[in-house]
Amino acid sequence: MFWAIAAALLLLAIWMVPGALRRGPARDAAAGPDASQSNLALLRAQLRQLDDELAQGGIDAAQHRALRAEIERRVLDEENVAPAPQRQGSPRGTMLLLAVAVPVLALGLYGLVGTPQALSPQASQVAGEPSPQQVEAMVAQLAERMEKQPPGNVADTEGWVMLGRSYALLQRYPEAGQAFARALQLSPGDARILVDQADVLAMQQGGQLQGEPLRLIEQALRSDPSNLKALALAGTAAYDRKDYATAIGLWSRARALVPADTEFAQSLDRSLADARAAAGTRPPEAAAAPVAAASAVSGRIRLAPALAARVAPGDTLFVFARAVDGPRMPLAILKRSAADLPLSFTLDDSMAMSPELKLSAFPQIVVGARLSKSGDAMPRSGDLEGQATPAAGQRGAVEVVIDRVRP
Repeated sequence: MFWAIAAALLLLAIWMVPGALRRGPARDAAAGPDASQSNLALLRAQLRQLDDELAQGGIDAAQHRALRAEIERRVLDEENVAPAPQRQGSPRGTMLLLAVAVPVLALGLYGLVGTPQALSPQASQVAGEPSPQQVEAMVAQLAERMEKQPPGNVADTEGWVMLGRSYALLQRYPEAGQAFARALQLSPGDARILVDQADVLAMQQGGQLQGEPLRLIEQALRSDPSNLKALALAGTAAYDRKDYATAIGLWSRARALVPADTEFAQSLDRSLADARAAAGTRPPEAAAAPVAAASAVSGRIRLAPALAARVAPGDTLFVFARAVDGPRMPLAILKRSAADLPLSFTLDDSMAMSPELKLSAFPQIVVGARLSKSGDAMPRSGDLEGQATPAAGQRGAVEVVIDRVRP
C-alpha cells in the first residue's frame, strides 16, 4: 500500500511540474519565505503549556480562553513576505529533465534517509511535534518581535508573559525571569505574573521558595487570594520550613477550588496527607467530632464612640474568627455594612472558607471586626479594628469593640 501511494504521488508530481513551469511561479505572497508552519508549531507548544496550567489549576477557564486568543494573535501575526520574482517560460529540455529527475531524486532520497516505520500511528503522533531546535528558533523569533515593540504598551503584557513561559518551558530561567519582569512593568500587581516570576526565581535557587520568591507569592495572594498556583506554592514554602499547620491551611484552600476528579486535586490530597502526618494531626472528619458542640460563636460588635466621626455608613464591616494556635486564614467570615452597627452576629461552620478549617476544629479562637473604606477583605492601613478572645469553651455573648486604627 505504501509503495502504491508513493508511486501515485510521483506520477502526480511528474504531471504537475511541466504545467507549473509553463505557468511560472505563483503570484502571491505564499511564494516567499513562509513562517506559518513554525508559528503553528510554537502555538502548539504554548497551548500545551496553557492546557497543563489549566489542568493543574494555575489558571481558570476564562484566563485560558483569553491567553489562547492572545497566543494565536501574537504567534501568527507575521509580516507578509514579498512574492518571488516571476520567470518567463521554460525550455522543453528542462521539463523533460525535471520529469525524470523528480522520481529519481525522490526515490534516492527516500532510500537514503527514509523511515517507513514513520507510517505507524505512534510515529505519526510524534511527527507533528517540533524539535527542540525548532522550538528554540521560534522562541528566538518571538523574543526579537517583542523587543521591537514600543516600550510601555500595556497591550504587550500577554506577549511578554508568553515569552516568559516559553523560556521556562525550555528551562532558560534567567531569560524567563527577565520576560516576566517586563510584563510586571506593564501590569504591576498581576497575581498570575507574580506567581510565574516567583516560580522561575525559585528554579534559579534550586527549587527553594524562601526569600524573594515567597515575597512575590505573598504579594500575589494579597492581590488574588484564590490564585491556585500561589496557594499551592505558598503551601509548599510553609511545608519546607516545617510550618505544617499553615501548609495544611493553604493547600486546603486550594483543594476547595479544584474539581475532585483532576490530577491537581489528587496531588493536593497527597500533599495534605503528608502534611497531616508530619504534624501528627487527623483528617477533619475524625478530628471535628469531639468538638462538634463548639461549632459556632456568637456575640455583639460595637464601635468605640471616639472613632464614630471616622466612619461612613457605606463602609464595609467584616466580622471573622480565626484560631489562636493555627493558620492565620479566617475560619469563618461575615460581611456587613457599617450602618448595621451595633451588630449581633453568629459565625458557624457553614461560613468556613475551607472545609479543612472550621470553627469546630479549634478549641480556642479570636473573634475580630474590621471597618474598611475600600471594601477589600485584605487589611489596609487606616482600617478600624477590634478583637476579643473568648474563654476556652465559651463561645456565646462575645463582645468585640472596634477601638483602634490600623497603622
